[in-house]
Amino acid sequence: MTEKEFLEKYSDCAFVPFDKLEAFMKACLIHSGVPEGDADIISDILIESDKRGIDSHGIGRLKPIYIDRIDKGILNPVTNTEIVKDEKTACVIDAHDGMGHVASRKAMEIAISKASEYGMGMSVVRNSSHYGIAGYYASMATDKGMIGITGTNARPSIAPTFGTENMLGTNPLTIGIPTDDPFPFIIDAATSVSQRGKIEVYGRAGKDIPPGWVIDESGRTRTDTDAILRDLTCGKAALAPLGGIGTDGAGYKGYGYATVVEILSAALQNGSFLKDLTDKDRDGNPKPYHLGHFFIAIDPEFFMGRKLFRKIATEILKELRESRKAPGESRIYTAGELEWEARGYRMKHGCPVPESLQKVIDELSERFGLTDTWPWN
Repeated sequence: MTEKEFLEKYSDCAFVPFDKLEAFMKACLIHSGVPEGDADIISDILIESDKRGIDSHGIGRLKPIYIDRIDKGILNPVTNTEIVKDEKTACVIDAHDGMGHVASRKAMEIAISKASEYGMGMSVVRNSSHYGIAGYYASMATDKGMIGITGTNARPSIAPTFGTENMLGTNPLTIGIPTDDPFPFIIDAATSVSQRGKIEVYGRAGKDIPPGWVIDESGRTRTDTDAILRDLTCGKAALAPLGGIGTDGAGYKGYGYATVVEILSAALQNGSFLKDLTDKDRDGNPKPYHLGHFFIAIDPEFFMGRKLFRKIATEILKELRESRKAPGESRIYTAGELEWEARGYRMKHGCPVPESLQKVIDELSERFGLTDTWPWN
C-alpha cells in the first residue's frame, strides 16, 4: 500500500497522535481499577496494535473486551500472577483471571531469560484473559535476537471441519524470527479464515463480510455482519477454519492447527478448554473466561550463532521477495513487512479513528471525567 492509498483508505477517519491515544487508554484503565504500572503495559500493547495497522486489536478493544468485562466482574483489574512451577527451561503461571497482557509479558520475559541461559525457554499461563496481539510477545523475543513463538486459546468461535458448532477459539499460532532487515519476520494470524476482531471492523464500517468467513447452523456461509456478531456468542454462527468450509480449500489444516494451539494452551497448564472458555457457567451465571497461553523463546546463539542465523533467514526472505511476480503485481511481501510499512505511515499521520470509535471515546471520556479534546469535537 502506498501512502496515497493509505490516506484514501482512511479518508473518513480522524487521525489522532498515538501518544494521546495511549494516554487516554491508560487513564481509562486506571479509572477502571487497573494499577498504573499494569495500565502502562496494557496500553502499550494495545497502541502497538494500532501502530502496526491491526485495527481489530487496539483502541477498538478497550471498551468491549476489557472495561466492559471489568464492569461485569468477570475480569480482575488487578493481576496477581502466581508462579505455580519453575524449572530450568519451563515455567507455569496462574494469572488468577487478571489482565492477560500483564501475565503474558511476564511469561515471555521469563521464557527469554531461560533461553538466554539454556538456549530455549517456555512459559505457559492459565486462568488468564485476552492478551492483545500475539505478535507483541513474539516481537519481545526478536528484539533480543531470539525466535519467539506464542499461542492462545479463546472463546469458542471456529467450527471443526464438517461441523457447524463453534468449538475452538480463533487460536493464533504466532512466530517471530529476527533478521537483518529493518523489520523481523512475524507471522501473526488466527487459525480461522478471519477473526472476530476483523468482523467487528466491518461492523463499525457498516459493511457485510465476504462469503466463506462464517457459517450458519446448516453449514451455509453468511455475510450479515451485525447479526453474525450476535450469533457467534450464542452458537448460531461459527467461523470457518483457515482454508475455508469443508476440505476443498484445505480447511482441515486450519482446524488441525487450531486444535494444536488449544491443546498447548490448556493441557500443559491444567487449564480450561473448548466450551469452558465462555463468560457463563453451566447455570448461566457470569464467570471469567479462564484462557490459557504459551510462550517459547529460542536463542540461535546456542545453535550456529545469532549472526549466521539472521544472515541465512534474511537471504531466504530476500529470495522470496525477489522471486517471479504474478502478472499485474508489483511486489511480493514477507510476513511482518506490511505491518512495518503501515507503522511508517501511521507514525507520520496518526491513528485513524472511525466515527463509531469516536463515539466510544466520547462516552468513555464523559464516564471517567476526562477532558481531552479530539479532532472531531
